[in-house]
Amino acid sequence: QVQLVESGGGLVQPGGSLRLSCAVSGSVFIITAMGWYRQAPGKQRELVASITNRGMTNYADSVKGRFTITRDNAKNTVYLQMNSLNPEDTDVYYCNSRIFHGGSDYRAYWGQGTQVTVSS
Repeated sequence: QVQLVESGGGLVQPGGSLRLSCAVSGSVFIITAMGWYRQAPGKQRELVASITNRGMTNYADSVKGRFTITRDNAKNTVYLQMNSLNPEDTDVYYCNSRIFHGGSDYRAYWGQGTQVTVSS
């Protein structure tokens, strides 16, 4: 059984910063890609940033230059440093992890979501 536990969300003023964390635990063999997605009510979940196990990163255009994704492979943890936050960044943020279980068995897992609210 695999669990993703997120932390770090909250309320911040425009221009402020937050750091999200997501720790993966359980029956983990090899974690390949890890990422953060966000979803507003009534909208589709969208990719914010992703990082491979080799450290290659990908960002949504709306967050480039403001957000940074990193991972600690020893701790099976991914982070999202969010700077220069604006009200349009207000969403529920979800951690995603793609895990290799052996053979051709790759599975994606999701965290429970953490609310980020940017407001004065």
